[in-house]
Amino acid sequence: MTSPLLTSPVAVVIGASSGIGAALARRLADEGYRLALLARRAQPLEALADEIGARRGEESAAAYPHDVTDYDAIPALFQRILADMGRIDVLIYAAGVLHPVAPDEYNFAKARAMLEVNLLGAVAWLGQAADYFQTQGEGHIVGISSVAGDRGRVKNPAYQASKAGLTNYLESLRNRLSRRGVHVLTVKPGFVDTPMLQAAGGGAFWVISPEQAAADIAKAIRKRKQVIYTPARWRWLMLTIQHIPSFIFRRLTF
Repeated sequence: MTSPLLTSPVAVVIGASSGIGAALARRLADEGYRLALLARRAQPLEALADEIGARRGEESAAAYPHDVTDYDAIPALFQRILADMGRIDVLIYAAGVLHPVAPDEYNFAKARAMLEVNLLGAVAWLGQAADYFQTQGEGHIVGISSVAGDRGRVKNPAYQASKAGLTNYLESLRNRLSRRGVHVLTVKPGFVDTPMLQAAGGGAFWVISPEQAAADIAKAIRKRKQVIYTPARWRWLMLTIQHIPSFIFRRLTF
């Protein structure tokens, strides 16, 4: 006999071992999704899958340890998840790294790591989802970008470039796939209380919990929103920042 759980929608969460990804996994599990959880760190990932399984049933979550920079492994892993789960309804790219840099530092190793994880890994995974969903004629693609991608500030050029590239890529996917019945959501968090924020140092404000961000994202998936800021007040602040003239903006220090 087939378990009724196997007819539940399936969400793939990439970057699920901590932060927004972990909070979103718990949220979607409580909404009735089965979950394929991916992250580089196997131990916290498997602990999360066990936690969700204990609450929602042992078939509710499966862990797939994976480094998103292993691009060649992604097509086969996507197909493995599809075979294991029987379907994929939502794919969320929440993986990301932020390496702090000094104001006068130009470290290519740090820049490359941020671009590879934040942008190239996203392109590799979301391209797989786009191809699958356009064939199905439905599905949800969610990318966790950042307010940092809205304009090139002085603090961390490579991180901001990676998020600007992700935002643009998601918009392109949306313009391609909306006519195929596929929903694409761009999420632009401000400061979220995660290990990434702690590594970035001071200067944070309007800090929210990963759980609040996850609630906003889950609601946006249900409502098929195109772009959200979380918390929502960041939309108005970034609208102001986007319209500051360049000759003024380049003198700012944030």
